[in-house]
Amino acid sequence: MSRFRALWQASVNATKRALAWNVEDMMPASEKCIFNFHSKEEIDKWHLYSDSEYGGLSSASLEITDSGSGLSGIFSGNLSTDVTGDCRWKINRSGFCGMRSKKFNGFIDLDAYDTIAMRLRGDGRCYISTIYTENWVNSPGQQEDNSWQAFVLVPKGSWHTVKVPLEQYLPTWRGNVIDVNLEMNPARIVGMSLSVNAEAAFPGARAGPGDFRLEIDWIKALRTL
Repeated sequence: MSRFRALWQASVNATKRALAWNVEDMMPASEKCIFNFHSKEEIDKWHLYSDSEYGGLSSASLEITDSGSGLSGIFSGNLSTDVTGDCRWKINRSGFCGMRSKKFNGFIDLDAYDTIAMRLRGDGRCYISTIYTENWVNSPGQQEDNSWQAFVLVPKGSWHTVKVPLEQYLPTWRGNVIDVNLEMNPARIVGMSLSVNAEAAFPGARAGPGDFRLEIDWIKALRTL
């Protein structure tokens, strides 16, 4: 009888260990790295855009350099509020540049996370973080991804880890916040971007035409709750 009890107890203990392991294994990690800028290959994941596509004169570049403490990305360029004399486009404003990730292979699922974190070194300008999700409108005439934006102000001169809760990202349409009752679906994220324009979105932020420079170490999703 004692041998049976020993076998039974051993089986119970093994089951408890298995259940405990399964629960821990199912819990998502506290953070998920989405992008890091620690290799030259990272540039291949992004493409640049600016008002120059519509007759503006702004320009941007993205490169990976060694800042002395390791490799990081540098998004830099020049913001101009002018347009070319022979501009064929009627644009409401110029003076913007951005770097947008190429579409993921399908999508990434950030449903288990509540915050986007970015380690940045800025220039005093206000930048815009955008998350793109699958379109909620299943229509041939509406092919653009949903976009959700939040402002990011990085003090000049030193590294900062900026944390933006997902709930602070607002739905936008072509750069303008739209007044609709929508919730982001973080399980279907198809891309991200960082952009800058000549208009300051925060009091005290550097504004106007001229050079810009944002150094990027990594972009992660965090589970803080």
